[in-house]
Amino acid sequence: MIAGDAVRMLPATPALRKGHAMAAETPFSIPDFRFYWTARLASTIGQVSMVVVIGWQAYDTARHIGMGVKEASFQLGLIGAVQFLPLFLLTLVTGWTADKLDRRFIARATISLEIFCAAALGWLSWTDQITLPAIFAIAALLGVARAFAQPALQALAPNLVPLEILPKAIATSSLAWQAGAIVGPAAGGYLYAVGPEMPYFVAGGLFVISLTCMFLIGPKPRTAIRGSRNPWRQMIDGIRYVRHNRLVLGAISLDLFAVLLGGATAMLPVYARDIFHADSTALGNLRAAPAIGAALTALWFSARPLERNVGVKMLTAVGVFGAATIAFGLSRSMPLSLLCLAILGSADMLSVYVRQSLIQLYTPDAMRGRVGAVSTLFISASNELGEAESGFLAALIGPVTAVIAGGVAAIGVTLIWARWFPELRHARTFEVPETLAVPKEA
Repeated sequence: MIAGDAVRMLPATPALRKGHAMAAETPFSIPDFRFYWTARLASTIGQVSMVVVIGWQAYDTARHIGMGVKEASFQLGLIGAVQFLPLFLLTLVTGWTADKLDRRFIARATISLEIFCAAALGWLSWTDQITLPAIFAIAALLGVARAFAQPALQALAPNLVPLEILPKAIATSSLAWQAGAIVGPAAGGYLYAVGPEMPYFVAGGLFVISLTCMFLIGPKPRTAIRGSRNPWRQMIDGIRYVRHNRLVLGAISLDLFAVLLGGATAMLPVYARDIFHADSTALGNLRAAPAIGAALTALWFSARPLERNVGVKMLTAVGVFGAATIAFGLSRSMPLSLLCLAILGSADMLSVYVRQSLIQLYTPDAMRGRVGAVSTLFISASNELGEAESGFLAALIGPVTAVIAGGVAAIGVTLIWARWFPELRHARTFEVPETLAVPKEA
């Protein structure tokens, strides 16, 4: 299951050397991981609450200036597009910086940029100067922050724990994200009802907490980049590694196409406002439902990691994701829709848990930033670009039909990937490999 042009041993870091002695530990027994987890929780609450309000404000502003449902849905597509574009353009650079520079410094810089974005949107909302161009511009800046933050944070996490408990750490870290994704939408909706500026000011405070925790994480040793000293060739190595490792390529691309085609969350403002005829608090509940299902799943795996047939279970989960998307699209009952979204979130979390564990375990530390950047590009393509696709498709055929068609497509992708990438079906366990593949010098 290890692919590549050459195979080399990963030099042992202190965390790896102590791995067997620390195998019985939990991630929370490590102080730096606790700071990392708290930083992720605080920033996620802030990020998700802002995303909910940005989507609501963009759609609501478009409707208030006279756009119809389809035209306003198109604006949601544009929001996804402007967040994805920085990720697409900066992928090679962000991955290389995560492997070349101190990953803690990158995280601190990106959180600082998010503080600025929250303050700017809060001020514009407070002074009643919010406009669609302003929303698009700040959404693009948030895309830049995420482009640099995700590879650095993904690569930093394995430096904080021994590899033997990395799957538990991934589930525990995902729990922070999902807990934030539960609190964030509801907080954003309720705070927006108090005042449109409130979600942004609260998010800014949460980002300050996150930044403080990142400053408390001590220095961590990293494996130096090997091979060519040419920065451009070093950047390309991440893409080459993913291309040659079919297990990593299959796992990443499965998520890309399944969520790209099956993303229903972009249409939630439409469902809240024009199908359920509700307000921003209902939108918060709809956005929180997938996170509740995902959080319960992450909590389970943080205590009881998967041990057998991990690849087949990942494929099954993506199929369930598609089926739940179809059921949500057909539903006209708020309780049933919330249940469908919770199942959708649970299935997605299982898929994410398996994918991230396989990618982290089968990628050398010296390449985790660059491989993480490629993974982030694929994930963001499935999220932000998926939102754009959903918005544009909804403008053509209507939001309900777009959601149902996306669920059918996600199931189809799962069946195709199970055949095209048998490595996924054959992935049995999270056994830590003794050797890690890296591309040899071109």
